[in-house]
Amino acid sequence: MNTSIKTSSNVIPVLRYRDAPAAMDWLCRVFGFEKHQVFENPDGTIAHAELKLGGGLLMLASTGNVTEFSRHIKQPDEIGGFETQSSYLVVSDADAVYAKAVAAGAKIEIAIKDEDYGGRGFTCRDLENRLWSVGSYDPWAEVK
Repeated sequence: MNTSIKTSSNVIPVLRYRDAPAAMDWLCRVFGFEKHQVFENPDGTIAHAELKLGGGLLMLASTGNVTEFSRHIKQPDEIGGFETQSSYLVVSDADAVYAKAVAAGAKIEIAIKDEDYGGRGFTCRDLENRLWSVGSYDPWAEVK
C-alpha cells in the first residue's frame, strides 16, 4: 500500500542545532540551501525553519526548544561525536562545494573522490559536527 502523497519531497530530514541561526547561514553559504520559512522565538532562537535545496527540504530548530519530539534527540557531542543518520546532497559540481566546505572550516571526514557507483563526492562535518555527504551521484537519474 503506497501511503505517500504527491509532493516535492517525501523525505525531509529534521535537525536541531545549538546555534540554529548560525547553522542556517552556514548551510546556505556552503551547501547552497535557501531559506524557505523561518519562525523565530522571542529570544532569537529558531522554533522551526525550512531550507530548500533544489527539490529537497531540510527542517531545523534550536536545541533549546524542549518539545515532545526533542526529548528523543541527542546532539553529536552528547554521544561521543557520532551521528546515527546522515543526509546526502545531490549537487552539480561536488568539487566547487568541497572547496566552499573546506574554506568554511568543515571537518572533512572522507576527501573528495570519484565513487565506484558513479559521481564524485565527499563527506564532512558542519559547524556543529553534523555529518553530511555531498556528491554529484543522482540516484534518481537511473529511475527517470
